[in-house]
Amino acid sequence: MTNTEKYFKTINSALKNHQRAIPCLLVDLDKLDKNIKILKSDLNPDTTFRVVVKSLPSFELISYVMKKMNTHKLMVFHQPFLTDLSLKLDKKADILWGKPMPVKTVQYYYDNLPKQLKNFDPYRQIQWLADTESRIVQYIALAEKLGKRLRLNLEIDVGLHRGGFSDFKQLRRGLELLKIHTEKVEFSGFMGYDPHIVKIPSFIRSKKKSLEISIKFYKQCKSIVEEEFPELWNKTLTFNGAGSPTFNFHSKTVSPLNDIAAGSCLVMPTTFDIPSLKAYKPVCFIATPVLKKFSGTNLPGLEKFKPLLNFVYPGKRQSFFIYGGYWKADFYYPAKIRQNKIFGASSNQTMINASETSILEVDDFVFLRPQQSEFVFLQFGELLLIRNHKLSGRWTLLKNY
Repeated sequence: MTNTEKYFKTINSALKNHQRAIPCLLVDLDKLDKNIKILKSDLNPDTTFRVVVKSLPSFELISYVMKKMNTHKLMVFHQPFLTDLSLKLDKKADILWGKPMPVKTVQYYYDNLPKQLKNFDPYRQIQWLADTESRIVQYIALAEKLGKRLRLNLEIDVGLHRGGFSDFKQLRRGLELLKIHTEKVEFSGFMGYDPHIVKIPSFIRSKKKSLEISIKFYKQCKSIVEEEFPELWNKTLTFNGAGSPTFNFHSKTVSPLNDIAAGSCLVMPTTFDIPSLKAYKPVCFIATPVLKKFSGTNLPGLEKFKPLLNFVYPGKRQSFFIYGGYWKADFYYPAKIRQNKIFGASSNQTMINASETSILEVDDFVFLRPQQSEFVFLQFGELLLIRNHKLSGRWTLLKNY
């Protein structure tokens, strides 16, 4: 029996002894600790680490990682998450937005702030992201309306081409706006996301070349601020970039970044099974119970072909229906179980198939790996924790409304 088989056999037993059997999202804290240790060793010592909230959407999980990584920095992407966090964070937190928010949403956030905050200053501790001159103008107008100074970080296009300041002429105009209206808005730095470095096919451009182009543009943007807008320059500016797919690259070169954001690498959904993260191991799993078991595979309208199908396709000699199954996730354990594509996926009961050697039984659990954490986690209401191969508690999820 392999270590993987021993592991899931133990977790299966623990879940069968749990108080109820429904689909659940598991987070193994021992595996998480190992990934955190690897991340610490991988990070450039000249950068600080920022936790990506959308990838770890639980305050307890975020707090756990923040403590282990010795950081108070967060990156948020969703206003309801920010509102929830505002109630729980203290005066040490530093929040950077990972995407620009419609000004209406920013105003809604401030108009509906929780009345009891734990010394969290929603003006001083948040860096809003601006991607265009018009967005800067909108934020300046909002700051005037609120009677408060807002901090603005500028999104720059380092090669992803998903928005942000993409040429120096645009950037200079944006910086000039910040300079003129410094009493209303404070320039807080740049954010340049670069996952394209690992996604561009090598026959189009090498990773090394993509990284060089990205770094060169980022450095030029920094130089413009330092040399042409010295009023905006200071040593506390945030120069954020990278992400789970690419932070390793910034540890192996002279990087313009002083702030690295990541999150998915710590829990490793299947989308992040990429060469740059090969040292990181899966931490999160969906577990769901088997409801029904049948010999062979009997499909509507194809009943008379059942013997033939079972002969031609050995992997379909047993069929099961599981609780749910229509998630952005990949079947992982037991090995070689597969969704029946003819029957199709169902949010209610999904048919899976296995060979005759499978020992799955009704009330056993099957395990899937999420393809992403940011949306999938939120579908389960809570996180069930594993420590020393045992269920050891639960963590809540951030409010999503």
